[in-house]
Amino acid sequence: MDLQSLAIILQGALSPNPSERKAAEDGLNQYQFAPQHLVRLLQIIVEENCDMAVRQVASISFKNFIAKNWAPHDPGEQSKILPDDKEVVRQNILNFVAQVPPLLRAQLGECLKTIVHADYPEQWPTLLHWVKHNLQDQQVYGALFVLRILSRKYEFKSDEERIPVHHIVEETFPHLLNIFNRLVQIVNPSIEVADLIKLICKIFWSSIYLEVPKQLFDPNVFNAWMILFLNILERPVPVEGQPADPELRKSWGWWKVKKWTVHILNRLYTRFGDVKLQNPDNKAFAQMFQKNYAGKILECHLNLLNVIRSGGYLPDRVINLILQYLSNSIPKSNMYSQLQPKLDVVLFEIIFPLMCFSDNDQRLWDEDPHEYVRKGYDIIEDLYSPRTAAMDFVSELVRKRGKDNLQKFLLFIVEVFKRYDEAAAEYKPYRQKDGALLAIGALCDKLKQTEPYKSELERMLVQHVFPEFSSPVGHLRAKAAWVAGQYAHINFSDPNNFRRALHSVVAGMRDSELPVRVDSVFALRSFVEACNDLGEIRPILPQLLDEFFKLMNEVENEDLVFTLETIVDKFGEEMAPYALGLCQNLAAAFWKCMNTAEADEEGDDPGALAAVGCLRAISTILESVSRLPHLFVHIEPTLLPIMCRMLTTDGQEVFEEVLEIVSYMTFFSPTISLEMWSLWPLMMEALADWAIDFFPNILVPLDNYISRSTAHFLTCKDPDYQQSLWNMISSVMGDKNLEDSDIEPAPKLIQVVFQNCRGQVDHWVEPYLRITVERLRRAEKPYLKCLLIEVCAGEALERVFKSTLDLLVAYKDQVAASFDASGEQARDSMHAGGSHHRPTHRGVGELVYRQSSRLNAKIEAVAQHVTKKERNRMIENMEKPV
Repeated sequence: MDLQSLAIILQGALSPNPSERKAAEDGLNQYQFAPQHLVRLLQIIVEENCDMAVRQVASISFKNFIAKNWAPHDPGEQSKILPDDKEVVRQNILNFVAQVPPLLRAQLGECLKTIVHADYPEQWPTLLHWVKHNLQDQQVYGALFVLRILSRKYEFKSDEERIPVHHIVEETFPHLLNIFNRLVQIVNPSIEVADLIKLICKIFWSSIYLEVPKQLFDPNVFNAWMILFLNILERPVPVEGQPADPELRKSWGWWKVKKWTVHILNRLYTRFGDVKLQNPDNKAFAQMFQKNYAGKILECHLNLLNVIRSGGYLPDRVINLILQYLSNSIPKSNMYSQLQPKLDVVLFEIIFPLMCFSDNDQRLWDEDPHEYVRKGYDIIEDLYSPRTAAMDFVSELVRKRGKDNLQKFLLFIVEVFKRYDEAAAEYKPYRQKDGALLAIGALCDKLKQTEPYKSELERMLVQHVFPEFSSPVGHLRAKAAWVAGQYAHINFSDPNNFRRALHSVVAGMRDSELPVRVDSVFALRSFVEACNDLGEIRPILPQLLDEFFKLMNEVENEDLVFTLETIVDKFGEEMAPYALGLCQNLAAAFWKCMNTAEADEEGDDPGALAAVGCLRAISTILESVSRLPHLFVHIEPTLLPIMCRMLTTDGQEVFEEVLEIVSYMTFFSPTISLEMWSLWPLMMEALADWAIDFFPNILVPLDNYISRSTAHFLTCKDPDYQQSLWNMISSVMGDKNLEDSDIEPAPKLIQVVFQNCRGQVDHWVEPYLRITVERLRRAEKPYLKCLLIEVCAGEALERVFKSTLDLLVAYKDQVAASFDASGEQARDSMHAGGSHHRPTHRGVGELVYRQSSRLNAKIEAVAQHVTKKERNRMIENMEKPV
């Protein structure tokens, strides 16, 4: 297909007409493996005269095709892309990366990432030479862009996999340092300069993430880099060109440079600059870093924090990283000595204001309360939050330097409380009170252990927290619920105070403000755990559950489900009247969460975590009513659609949780229904396809099916469960690519069949024993060997002796009289037999000897032991050379 025809097809992919789009997609699929097709797509991407929308479609098609087909997924699979086409792409994509607009560069960058990960260095040995050459030429941006992708390939590699990094650093870092030095010296630099410095920072970050390259152990080389980083850290960000919108400003190039610089210095400090963490080889580097740079970086960080103290701007991520550096400095004596003179300013004028309710908080609370709740309980948000970093700083300070700072900080908090109490309603510092409550909650572990504060906690709650349950300000009502939950486990001298807090939290679940309702539910979990007299909660349990599910319909959050799990666990069988309703509500919430997660292309929606939480809660309910099997019959129709759908590839993210539910349903139900049996083929299909890692989890329900519904397992022929089980076990046991630990459930399942179907599966005994012995010869791990030998011993020995048992019983007197002597001979023979005899056989011989004295009492026990003749026969059968 020529370029013009391909461009027309790509244009059709943009058509608003579905049939035209479908025809275009079919055309692309039809020619995707044709020679030169990939090259022509690349030509369209870089063709400036072509419509930008068509170029973009071409770039997306190019990226998706390379991601799927450049490197075969299976080792033995042949690449569907011709070697000549691959070579043309490799020769041209490097130059094109710098030429195309940013929108297309992002797509080509993803392609380049795939190619580099697959081909460098073996199939693309010239790549590093191209980078090195262009770092000295006019294509500096393209070279930096490619080098960033190349260095990122090894960012998380260690040991032998990291060896190529040393060569990359050796070849490129001298040139990078020269470029960096020239860029830093530019007066009034443009935003393009920031983009170049940012790429250099990212390359440096990837190269030092796990290990400092040996070239940087040279003090002169490392110092040259540190001078430049400290220069970037100290110099003000240009005012001209900064976006006014805070969301755009934090992504502006110069603030990105500042963030990456702080990021790199933090990494060097925490991973490589701590003498206590280093091995002897790196200790000198750590000492050098502590002596020459750590204090200077701290000084720069404190100067940066002064910007926000005076009302200036710093991106949240930069503040977060700086506070992490300060927190890591607290335990180190020399760093703490440097921090101490400025500590009061840092603590009371920077840290505490960050902990207070802000304008941004209020705006989000009013405009998007759901987003306010999401951000407040999102672990990822915590990683970047200045407030979380401020709380961590305070916690670390009182933990490591509490003697000097705990009382001082608490006196400050008490003063905030006092000013709040004394002010008229219209002048109350509501936001400062919020920050003070946050501080008290963050310090709960320390305060609950430390006198004299420990004995004053109840009075503090009554005086400063409980009144805010009825505050006219929503965020204070929410904070009161949160703090009360933090201290729910203290010993209340007055039970009425615990009761008052509990009922205030329950009332908060009906608050008009969504964040208050959410914080109240989370606090309720602590009160339920701490409650010794369930009579306090029992009368309001129906209303409480009702409010709970109303909230679940509004918010998808796994912590909500944790609270429900706690309630169910605490009340146990008392939840029986609500079990069906709870399962129905949780099932509905699960489907809602799954739909939300599937619609979220980024894959980071909290709905996915909440869905897992719903399934865990269902398992908790099933366990709580396990002694009431009749309930399972009524619950089954609600859960069956979840089990059916989520035992397929659609449920890979929740597979373990679904299997736990299947296990409960097959074990506690009065009988296993035909509908539940319909899950068996799904589990077998998953196990054969992708779920081998879940084999131990699948073992449990399969055991239940066979042991609790044996007749159906034996008699049903459509599907044939016996044949299905054999197909699976023989496939797993015969797969030489599986590790010993992967197949451990297989011999356990064989034993389940033999034990529960004795005398009814004789035709399967020989095949199962054959594959067991075959696998035993290849087994390496002792535990698997034991499992396999148990299968052989348990079934084979019974059959060896069954035919002679009657004879032994008939002549028991004669056998008993002579058995002592023969047992002694057998034992001596075993001990003299040499190391080629397996320990198991020696153990069986010992059993023969030990049991001989009991033979007169019960001659039938002979069938469980091995005499010399039969032992030799077993050795002959089981130890044949491979």
